[in-house]
Amino acid sequence: MKKEFVVRSINNIDQSLCIDIFKRKDNTYGFEEYRRDKETHKGWYKVHSYGHDVYLSEQEALTSAYKNVSWLKENTSNINLKN
Repeated sequence: MKKEFVVRSINNIDQSLCIDIFKRKDNTYGFEEYRRDKETHKGWYKVHSYGHDVYLSEQEALTSAYKNVSWLKENTSNINLKN
């Protein structure tokens, strides 16, 4: 069984970057940033290691992602930061 599962995934406009907000078995949350090269068809690659940070809610993880990931800041008009 996986230690965590994705509760929200947000892609940039050209689908080459992604943020996954995930929930751990202990009911804490985290996020990771990924990228992919569409030309290679090899899948997603982790860009930074944010996954070790612990948040008590999905909202806290999403807010931290917004503060730390530059492309996410630029696309906030398309993202619902509140559930």
